[in-house]
Amino acid sequence: MLGFAATILAATLVLMMPFASRADGGTSFLTALFTATSAVCVTGLSVVDTKHYWSGGGHVVLLLLIQLGGLGIMTLASMLAMVFSRRVRLHGRLATLSETGVLELGELRRVLKAVVALTVGFEAAIAVVLSLRFWITYDESLGRALWLGLFHSVSSWNNAGFSLFSDSLMGFATDPLMLVPIAIAVIGGGLGFPVMLDLRRHGRQPKTWSLHTKLTLATTGTLFIAGAVLIIWFEWTNPATMGDMPVAHKMLNGSFSSVMPRTAGFNSIDLAQVEQPTSLVHMFLMFVGGGSASTAGGAKVTTLALLFLIVVAEARGNQDTIAFGRRISETAQRQAVSVTVLSAAAVGVALIALLALAEGPAADVMFEAFSAFGTVGLSTGLTPSLDGLGQFIIISLMFLGRLGPLTLGTALLFNTRERLFRFPEDRPMIG
Repeated sequence: MLGFAATILAATLVLMMPFASRADGGTSFLTALFTATSAVCVTGLSVVDTKHYWSGGGHVVLLLLIQLGGLGIMTLASMLAMVFSRRVRLHGRLATLSETGVLELGELRRVLKAVVALTVGFEAAIAVVLSLRFWITYDESLGRALWLGLFHSVSSWNNAGFSLFSDSLMGFATDPLMLVPIAIAVIGGGLGFPVMLDLRRHGRQPKTWSLHTKLTLATTGTLFIAGAVLIIWFEWTNPATMGDMPVAHKMLNGSFSSVMPRTAGFNSIDLAQVEQPTSLVHMFLMFVGGGSASTAGGAKVTTLALLFLIVVAEARGNQDTIAFGRRISETAQRQAVSVTVLSAAAVGVALIALLALAEGPAADVMFEAFSAFGTVGLSTGLTPSLDGLGQFIIISLMFLGRLGPLTLGTALLFNTRERLFRFPEDRPMIG
């Protein structure tokens, strides 16, 4: 918590400097704080036009903050410690393992190298594809094309959603060679480092994949297909979004729109014009988010998977919760319930406060709240109109969503101890 807070504060001070923006008199503290939080928490929400408000120097700062937030403060700190001192204390190792979601303590050095190599390699590959597209198809100069490709590659891999275009990616709604690479980067970054490393080691042997990998891939695929089908269905005849598009482009934009609520924040259609059922689909996907220990936010797909499996086990009268031939531990089940309850409580409290402060449709207020907590960055345009207190609520949601409600709760309740006795068992009525 302190590491993220300190980074956000330092980034705020940098963004307030004259070189970072084109605004006369510099940037206000609240605007800089909001943008810094959004960048470090890889959210993408903004109260200003990223393209026109921030200068070239400001865009570079945003890129660095997105990369820093994506890799994780503790991961980067431990990596730098290894470079300079060739050693990491046990406390630092445990913090890094918690950030990356990898359990083997002795593999820290190798894991860090793999995480950095995977991140840089994937971002470089996507940057090359996007840069060539900007240069050849859209007649951008080579230097400008390289910068656009790099920025959007880093932003998509880290699920940040910041774009150097005022309308996000709406100008490329008919270009699959732009939308597909970005969607692939978003999915890759949103799977999580443990899944990517597992696939790297055992990619051709699905039977050897960890239970976490299987649950993440299965739930991610299910949500993607279900989200795409629903969005295409509801927006098929909507002239303000996809109604006038050819069938192929409807399929493209529906699929793209199903990927982005994973916490990416890019949009190829006007979200302020979508049908209400489509908005609800987005809210659900934003609340779930991406994979654990990934650049994505939200309650996480494994949390949703465990909740579903718990319900199935209870409905069938099974004593154990089973997935892929493995029994789910009771600790993991309690954690899934805790994460969901705390996440819903955080969004609910913030939503009540925003509804009392914001002037706009309740559906738009709900959309912004879910987007902030899921560190998504998708917006119907309400966020810039919020007053100072409303913006601070969104900032708090982004901060909480990036750290994770269970992490925050554990940090606040650090003074816990193991109880050496158990109370007599009893059972209240349910339902």
